[in-house]
Amino acid sequence: MTTRAMPPIGTVVQRSRAVLVSIAVLVGLIAFSNWLNPFPLTYFDISFLASGGATTAIAAMGQSLVILSGGFDLSAGAVISLVNAALAANMDPANMQASVPLWTAFGVAIGMAVGAFNGFFIGFMRLQPIVVTLATMFIVQGITLLVMDKPGGFISASLGIYAGDAIPNFLPFPIVLIGVVLLLWMLLKRSRYGLALYAIGSDGDAAEASGLPVSRTLFVTYVLAGGLYGLAGVYVSGQTGSGDPLVGNALLLPIFAAVVIGGTRLGGGQGGLLGSVIGAYVLLVVVNILLAANVSAYYSTIAESAVLLAAVLAGSLSRDSKLSEQLRAGLSWLRARNGRLLVSQRDRVDNRMAFAGSATPPVLPGFLTRNAAVLRYSLPAWICLLAVLVATQLLLGNVFTGWAYWDSLIVLSTFLAVLALGQGAVILTGGLDLSVPWMITLAGVMLTGMSAGSDGSLLYAVPVVLAVAALVGLINGIGIVVLGLSPIVFTLAMNGILQGVTLLYSGGTPDGFAPASLRWLMTGEVLGVTPIIPLLLVFVTFAVLLLTRTPFGRRIYAIGNSEEAAHLSGVRTSATLIAVYMLCSMCAAVVGILLTGFGGQASLGMGDEYLLPSIAIVVVGGALITGGRGHYLGMVGGAVLLTAMQTLLAGTTLPYAFRAVFFGLIILVAVVGLREKRG
Repeated sequence: MTTRAMPPIGTVVQRSRAVLVSIAVLVGLIAFSNWLNPFPLTYFDISFLASGGATTAIAAMGQSLVILSGGFDLSAGAVISLVNAALAANMDPANMQASVPLWTAFGVAIGMAVGAFNGFFIGFMRLQPIVVTLATMFIVQGITLLVMDKPGGFISASLGIYAGDAIPNFLPFPIVLIGVVLLLWMLLKRSRYGLALYAIGSDGDAAEASGLPVSRTLFVTYVLAGGLYGLAGVYVSGQTGSGDPLVGNALLLPIFAAVVIGGTRLGGGQGGLLGSVIGAYVLLVVVNILLAANVSAYYSTIAESAVLLAAVLAGSLSRDSKLSEQLRAGLSWLRARNGRLLVSQRDRVDNRMAFAGSATPPVLPGFLTRNAAVLRYSLPAWICLLAVLVATQLLLGNVFTGWAYWDSLIVLSTFLAVLALGQGAVILTGGLDLSVPWMITLAGVMLTGMSAGSDGSLLYAVPVVLAVAALVGLINGIGIVVLGLSPIVFTLAMNGILQGVTLLYSGGTPDGFAPASLRWLMTGEVLGVTPIIPLLLVFVTFAVLLLTRTPFGRRIYAIGNSEEAAHLSGVRTSATLIAVYMLCSMCAAVVGILLTGFGGQASLGMGDEYLLPSIAIVVVGGALITGGRGHYLGMVGGAVLLTAMQTLLAGTTLPYAFRAVFFGLIILVAVVGLREKRG
């Protein structure tokens, strides 16, 4: 019988470096917090800390599994909300001592069911985790609002055991719960599943070529992650003692931050669940320190975002990161670009040269042949729009017989059409901008605050708002391009920063209102037409020309097809990507300005409902979520289609929450139907 040799202590330390660093940071922060507190650290403080960070810690363990596989799961917070609402809506108020194991299993089962939904599309259908989990997030949020549309319900007092003590005045129950999950993880990590999980995260193609069950492993990963989100929902239910359909919405940023702080590498293959638990408590202690220092609570999202970015940046300093490569290379990446042509440009030059040297001009293909790819992916949105219009006429009437419907439809489509240019350009490069919601809100709040209803103030208020948006986009671009950070993580963190900035700017209560001229632009009438409509036509023409007839547009498509190939072909990839994120932020700011004119004033969170649609219209319009394919006219078709569907649903008796479910399903159907075939 042979014994397994223990690895050298240096190897163990190297492998656990990230976890050891996060533990050291946590200990240091606790010591600093204790120094700020005039009273010594007690068991009550430890118990309070353990209870306060447990929800994030449990959910972060689920997110860690997904990230280890090389994916992202944006539905985590929504699942927590669904479980909380389901428990609160189904528990019997007459039963104060409900079965804890039964209801825990009920909550975990809900989470696992959502995870199975994600796992099927990601593991077996091989769709992008981002678009699947984003659609799932909104589907689950809609279902949650159908279950419980406002805070309330009943949670049995027996579930409060999770937030109490396992051993009175000695051991908090959250520590036991987390410890049990970590123990199961240690067993799972050494199983065939664990080995496959790390192999897939390191190199999915190589893992599949080696015969590993990639699809099954991914499916199981999302199921397990969903179960942990469900457990987090059960825990927060016992902790709060009531239901809230929005309880998990604010947890997405802390969950990602906890995973990154704990040393799990974005992209997969490296990290573990213990580090994510430590990361969750690091975030909690940071927020507690701010509160102890009498810093406004509005800084909490800024602090969480800053910690997330700092952790990601620290991880990017590893030797195999993009940032390290750039730092080591210095300025050597600069190379002469003159005379270099993209493959597509070479084809055009070759064709022109052949035509110049030929006695007879070649026969050019017809319009349908030349634009077959564009029509294939753009027409479905317009065909579906026609079907929705017919259904609206049959159910509501006044579609094909009155201008009022069309005027309203086009005006309401304006916001999404503008967002389509910015978010569409980002998606065409293979990225995603999650900072759109609070960029919209900040723009609206700034405009109303600066203008205070004065038409003359628009002359400086609008340029200032657009300049701020351009600065935000510039920061996004630099973080993604120069620092080599994940677009999803960086823009998610930026969204948190913008939320904090908006709260600080407005003091939590936006004031002012839109100038009369801006309200006239969005709600007035000239010869029976709302003034914004002619401007929208000009904008659409500009956007089409920008993306299809300019070098900037061609560079966007080249980067989306292959950033490395585009760079080697002489495309200024860095400058182009930065410009794309600046364009997206400025489009979001324009939407914020227009929304204030349409509604008359700004409100906190006014941009939240535009995140999913801004991505949905691009995907439904035929764009490939991984970049390189799509046309703006298809995206405009997607914008009008989603607006027409909203109008149709609003005229029915279906609850408002059903719209989110419907839109999420539409995205999945579009992605499945328009995906590129493998092999």
